[in-house]
Amino acid sequence: MLLQNWWFTTLIGTQRPIQPPLREDLQCNVLIVGGGASGLAAAARFIGTGKKVVLLERNICGGSSTGKSAGFLTPDSELELSQLMRRFGADGAKELWEVPVRGIERMLSLIKTSGADCDLQKQDSLFLGKGRSGLKAVKEELDSRKKLGYESAVYEGKDIGSVIGSSGYSSAIRYKDTYGVDGLRYAQGLKGMLLDNGISIYESSEVVGLSGHRARTHMGSVTADQIIFCSDKPSPELTSYSWNVYHEQTFLSITEPLSQTEQRSLFPDAPFQCWDSDLVYSYYRLTGTRRLLLGGGSLFTTYARNDSTGSDVIDNVVGRFRKMFPSLGGLKFTQFWMGRIDMTRDLLPTVLKEPAAPWVHRILGCVGLPLATFCGDFAARQVLAESVTGDEKYYQYFNANRKFLVPIWLEKVIGKRLAFPINNAWAKYYQKDVKNSQFVD
Repeated sequence: MLLQNWWFTTLIGTQRPIQPPLREDLQCNVLIVGGGASGLAAAARFIGTGKKVVLLERNICGGSSTGKSAGFLTPDSELELSQLMRRFGADGAKELWEVPVRGIERMLSLIKTSGADCDLQKQDSLFLGKGRSGLKAVKEELDSRKKLGYESAVYEGKDIGSVIGSSGYSSAIRYKDTYGVDGLRYAQGLKGMLLDNGISIYESSEVVGLSGHRARTHMGSVTADQIIFCSDKPSPELTSYSWNVYHEQTFLSITEPLSQTEQRSLFPDAPFQCWDSDLVYSYYRLTGTRRLLLGGGSLFTTYARNDSTGSDVIDNVVGRFRKMFPSLGGLKFTQFWMGRIDMTRDLLPTVLKEPAAPWVHRILGCVGLPLATFCGDFAARQVLAESVTGDEKYYQYFNANRKFLVPIWLEKVIGKRLAFPINNAWAKYYQKDVKNSQFVD
């Protein structure tokens, strides 16, 4: 396999001019730092408001997590609905599940408005249980969805063969209104729309310093009334909240186009976006050109301090897939790439205003494009002081000082690499938050 991000390959031949870096000192109403899903959604909210907006991106728009992701548009962002029910009860789970649902709706609206050619695919979600623990997880998910009034279909035993071409799963739950997308072309499409509407965008412009209302890049600066930070992997030099952000490494690969026979062998009914119940799970879906996108990792490299760049991890993911789908044993995987996903200790994002500098808004650790989109749009609406009934509650759910099994003071002693998997597993399988706002370090 060639080490190359497939999504960058899809940009070849398209007219997506790279914007020049910032080389001057500017003043504006709103500065947005980061041109991924959250930053672009934030910028889009200011269209037509009369605000002078500048967006700075250190790579190209979508060039980091957004443009390396599998492009799953599903409300399931690392935490299943049943896990949210355990932590927050029925009301809290519904409020949090609706966050990525609204993110998906906003993305669909932006795609329609911008005309972004981003390989949007309407694909139902299929959560696949493996073994007895997977069967239990699917049943818990079904029960949670019933309690909250969400439609779904469940498959067990021989019925599984009607939706997935493998005998290796014990159960599956299916739900609608989910999609797949080419995240990089989505980001570049939105970039064009923003430029057309008067928003200034500078790519290859990393923010290296912040003092008051002024953000510095290597060759220029922007002074703004309000600043929204939507950047991945923030450095300690830019914010003390860098301790709130963790990274999981995942690998993705893509195949040559499947024949119709191969597609029916994989998906007898219709293409789905799929993931399984393993702790370090595998996930896959088809692109619009019928290529299979397959991702996953290993327990060691997922939480490792340094990036792995060899093909051994993805080779093992592909090997496990071939065992699950022996009829596709001859399928050729052509490219692979890796990336680090930003997240927090409990897999929910952190969204805040700096207490000592309330003009600085921060969005940290968003897992998945829908969640990032909602958070970017949410922060922009707070800047605009829009009256959105009930939305302010998300500052409580996503506050930086919520309680974790391993608090930051202990983490600084034992290290992030040990604290992260402990907190991660605790949040997914054991944590309970009776009232989120009460639980602070």
